[in-house]
Amino acid sequence: VLKCLACNGHVLLESVPGLAKTLLVRLLTETVEGAKFQRIQFTPDLLPSDITGTTVYEEKRGFYTVKGPIFANFVLGDEINRAPPKVQSAMLQAMEERIVTIGKETFPLPKAFTVLATQNPLEQKGVYPLSLAQIDRFLFKVFVDYPEEDDEVLILNQNTMVKEIREFGIKKVLNPDRIIEIQECVKQIHISEEVKEYIVDIVDATRYPSNYGIEEGRYIQWGASPRATIYLALAAKATAMMNERTFVIPTDVRAIAHQVLRHRIVLNYEGKAKGISADHIVDCIIDNVPVH
Repeated sequence: VLKCLACNGHVLLESVPGLAKTLLVRLLTETVEGAKFQRIQFTPDLLPSDITGTTVYEEKRGFYTVKGPIFANFVLGDEINRAPPKVQSAMLQAMEERIVTIGKETFPLPKAFTVLATQNPLEQKGVYPLSLAQIDRFLFKVFVDYPEEDDEVLILNQNTMVKEIREFGIKKVLNPDRIIEIQECVKQIHISEEVKEYIVDIVDATRYPSNYGIEEGRYIQWGASPRATIYLALAAKATAMMNERTFVIPTDVRAIAHQVLRHRIVLNYEGKAKGISADHIVDCIIDNVPVH
């Protein structure tokens, strides 16, 4: 999530309920002084104006604009796959263009703007799966798994009573301007031509796996778009910066390949029937694509 923030991107969190996705976002917001946090609980009856805002008329004031919850630094879109396509489209358009049109006026979103959307993979009723074009706009897709037993005991010991956010003792270590500075630093990280070619080859292998001797490629229906190439390079830069380097190495690319590619690889019917995962395909690609 921190890498996504450093890349000025958005992240899709997938897990069953109760794994502290909301708490994660709230605690992240608490570390940023002056940051605004909004939570949007997606439901089938939600309207686009419930997210973006609307124009209101009062006799004394006339027409005026009421901005929606999308106008925040950190936006938690809870169960985004429960919203109808029209609402999903409004949300994801704001994520991509970083502007919102309300009535006849257009408003920019904050420069430090990150959406963390969640979805529950177990729900089948009353859900509207994101389209490929929509899901492609997320920089990362992160699986939040169950904690290990020792970690769960620690969670139990620390949370025998319901706590308020302020009781966790979170310190302010950032502000929105500092986040923008970090994002600019990521852009300045050097990436060599050899590493660029390596990134392009990895993405190309999702489209033409036979060119790289990847047998599991027969399970791929559609590969990743050029947006994946851009995001893979950007995320590798953020990884290098967090490892206190001013340049990208192939290890940085491999470290974030799954998060960037897993939601951009579409498996065919045979792959789904055999239980092949996108992560397994990414593993095969990493094992077969050579470093220049």
